[in-house]
Amino acid sequence: MKTIKFLTITIILIFTFSCEDDNNIGVDTISITVEDLHAPLEGGQGQSASGPFTKFNFEDGIQTNSETNWDIAFRGTSIIVNGGISMDTVDEPERNGNGAAYIFEGTMNEMEIVQTSLLVSDSQNSYAIPTGSGNGWYTYSGPPNHLINPTPGKILVFRTHNNKFAKVEILSYYLGAPENPDALSDQSRYYTFNYVYQPNEGATIFD
Repeated sequence: MKTIKFLTITIILIFTFSCEDDNNIGVDTISITVEDLHAPLEGGQGQSASGPFTKFNFEDGIQTNSETNWDIAFRGTSIIVNGGISMDTVDEPERNGNGAAYIFEGTMNEMEIVQTSLLVSDSQNSYAIPTGSGNGWYTYSGPPNHLINPTPGKILVFRTHNNKFAKVEILSYYLGAPENPDALSDQSRYYTFNYVYQPNEGATIFD
């Protein structure tokens, strides 16, 4: 029996205003909450990771199966960008965009301007968003709880495949985003996150 999971999206328009600076083109940014985006993983725990990545498009606010029109993709705790080159793990999608990323230390509100000099793409040696507990977006608690929780103060900043920008705050890795998740009873690999999308090509200001 197959269970169909639905992606719930809440869209709130945040109004910004015009400025003469080309980096602050005055069209509204868009704030979206994505709930329970499933990122299954095969293997792991000493075995080679495999299985398709769950691709996501910031502009449309949806999961996509497109080979080209995607910005980021998820598999287990790994997040990749549509830019750079593959690490050659099994089932990684081909990079054919200009995606890149870095991690901002602070809150979503504090992340106002993209520091383009910090942006890096995926490479054969590492992803733009590092993997492993404490290295990227999450912290693993270890035994006895075995929880994967978003690390506070880690905002993921992305350049999209087509040279626009988004900032992301991951809220939960568990189905339904429970306030106090239990790794033994709550299903994992379900991302809930907030993001703000800047729809103007080249515009780097969110505020």
